[in-house]
Amino acid sequence: MKKIALLFIFFSMSFTLFSQEQKRPKVGLVLSGGGAKGFAHIGVLKVLEESGIKIDYIGGTSMGAVVGGLYASGYNASQIDSIFQATNFDELLNDFIPRTSKNFYEKRNDELYALVLPFNKFKIGIPEALSKGMYNYNLMSRLTKHVRHVRDFSQLPIPFLCIGTDIETGREVLLNKGNLAQAMMASSAFPSLFSPVEIDGKLLVDGGVSNNYPIEHVRELGADIIIGVDVQDDLADRTQLKNATRILVQITNLHSIERMKQNIKETDIYVKPDIKGFGVISFDKGKDIIRTGEDATFSVYEKIKMLVDESNPYKKPKLKIESDSLQINDINCNELDNYTKAYVIGKLRFKPGVKTDYKGLLMGINNINATQNFSTISYSLDPNKNGDELNLSLKENATKSYLKFGLHYDGLFKSAVLINLSRKKTLFKNDIASLDLVLGDNFRYNFDYYIENGFNLSLGFKSQFNQFNRNVTSDISSIDLSPLGISSINIDFSDVTNQLYFQSLFVQKFLIGGGIEYKFLKINSETLSNINPLIDKSTYTSLFGYMKYDSFDNKYFPTKGWYFSGDIQSYLFSSNHTGDFHPFSIAKGDFGIAATLFKNATFKFQTEAGFSFGPESIAFFDFILGGYGYNMINNFRHFYGYDFLSIAGNSYIKSTGTIDYEFYKNNHFNFSLNVANIGDRLFETVNWISIPKYTGYAVGYGLETIIGPIEIKHSWSPETKKGYTWFSIGFVF
Repeated sequence: MKKIALLFIFFSMSFTLFSQEQKRPKVGLVLSGGGAKGFAHIGVLKVLEESGIKIDYIGGTSMGAVVGGLYASGYNASQIDSIFQATNFDELLNDFIPRTSKNFYEKRNDELYALVLPFNKFKIGIPEALSKGMYNYNLMSRLTKHVRHVRDFSQLPIPFLCIGTDIETGREVLLNKGNLAQAMMASSAFPSLFSPVEIDGKLLVDGGVSNNYPIEHVRELGADIIIGVDVQDDLADRTQLKNATRILVQITNLHSIERMKQNIKETDIYVKPDIKGFGVISFDKGKDIIRTGEDATFSVYEKIKMLVDESNPYKKPKLKIESDSLQINDINCNELDNYTKAYVIGKLRFKPGVKTDYKGLLMGINNINATQNFSTISYSLDPNKNGDELNLSLKENATKSYLKFGLHYDGLFKSAVLINLSRKKTLFKNDIASLDLVLGDNFRYNFDYYIENGFNLSLGFKSQFNQFNRNVTSDISSIDLSPLGISSINIDFSDVTNQLYFQSLFVQKFLIGGGIEYKFLKINSETLSNINPLIDKSTYTSLFGYMKYDSFDNKYFPTKGWYFSGDIQSYLFSSNHTGDFHPFSIAKGDFGIAATLFKNATFKFQTEAGFSFGPESIAFFDFILGGYGYNMINNFRHFYGYDFLSIAGNSYIKSTGTIDYEFYKNNHFNFSLNVANIGDRLFETVNWISIPKYTGYAVGYGLETIIGPIEIKHSWSPETKKGYTWFSIGFVF
């Protein structure tokens, strides 16, 4: 009897609780779009959680879809606040691609050209101003990884839907199934900022264009009570319509303002944050916008509390973030015309059947994005045995040819304008051909043809021509100049170098390669017109090998990362104009590391060394130090405190330390110290570890611009008591 009584009480209590839950009105939350003004939704959610109300359904558009989707996936308001505070919205709007995701060719491409234009059938096009939105897609994918296998949004912790707009028909598209991250992206693809998102064959843009407040769809989910949050702008007058973004927002509002008036009438609890002083891209004012959401919700707090069961207020639990670990058992990609699956997997830098994490996955997606070979990239993770299956959908960029431009000035090569023509799929899949023409005081060219084969060996051919006229150290001449009593001579230097090479990735990080080089070197000097003006006119054939790694986040002003470059080159044959040639080899290595000391202050340390071995090397291939800001061809190296190319030897060791302080955005003040020992066969004794023979200091100002860094440096050396001021403008080439 006692057991029967207990069972009766248990079933009675369960029935009572079930009845109460059934009687409780279902609450739906509708979040409108409004760009950065949608931060106010976070403030609203904070107050709703504080009140103890439970949200049963969520529908959103644009930023409302992003905030609503994250909340529906399990995050609470405080977590969403933390996510948005930690997000770099400058990088999001610019679709930032980390430098570490670019291969050496792509790094060079981004750090050489100031302007890139499509070029087709001898016509110059206009670049797309739209972001692909990959930064945003990657962010949403990582944040929703815990529900990555959910394909029906009604199965989320809170049933959810959002709205997109079919750009071809103008009709709204209900998004309540599929990939959550992709749906949120489509709903928030604001025209002029982000490219449209293709879902089920439809090209979708911001849902605010067609339905910025999906109240009717949330009702259809089963909501009895609607709490609606409206961050849509009222119509602006002509004095406020001063840029393209405001005009586009106004056009959108023209179609939706009347509909919103009707939606307000159908909303049970209407929340209207005061967002008049903010714009759709006011992301830097996020905290203030969140506060407007809190204030507006407190103004209707009494209505909200009426929906709360005071005896059992609801408290949304904090989402427990699961491990980032991923077991990718299979990788699928749609068929491509110009690129192989091996190329795509090679860019991912992990193969099927391996264990990785979201950081590794997103780095792989960034590697694909960095190629600029694909106009759209989408992906999803689907269940596969005890792991995941990565499904990639890539759309190839229709533009294959580009014209690129740059400009530069330095004290060695002087002023120059760079014109580049690049073409992809010139002869084979995965290939790229590039021709640089440098016009100015010294004509130069650089031709590069490269076939990238992923994890397999990649092949390339490179041809370069460089020339300059300059006073340089007399050590570059093999002629005895002691009777003339001079330490420098004026030379005309020209160098044509052709390389056939192969390369591949080692342990998915290091670039290793090798090849054969054929060089023609011509050096003459009017200073020696009374002796022998022609110093060298020879060809040289050599074999070379190299290894490289570079994780600097910025080439010119790094704040973190490290790099390494090492190579060995054996000169085997020469036409031997001087009569002094014997086969010899040169080895050199360069290592650098950068770290942030404190906010906006960075320390960079670099050390490098090189030496020749075998029979006596040719003076023209010695290491020559001095100057700053020029393209370092052959074995020319920067050195503060000494004029261009003024110290020479067949072996050297050099270290440099730089403290850089970014005192205002993109404005840098820096101080550098470099020391070196250089001479002939330096490492055959212990002299190389003695007190440095050469020392130099530099203080400088640098400005990051669209054409590259603009730098001025003043340097001096205690040994010479001389000072040099150098200007360098634009990307170095």
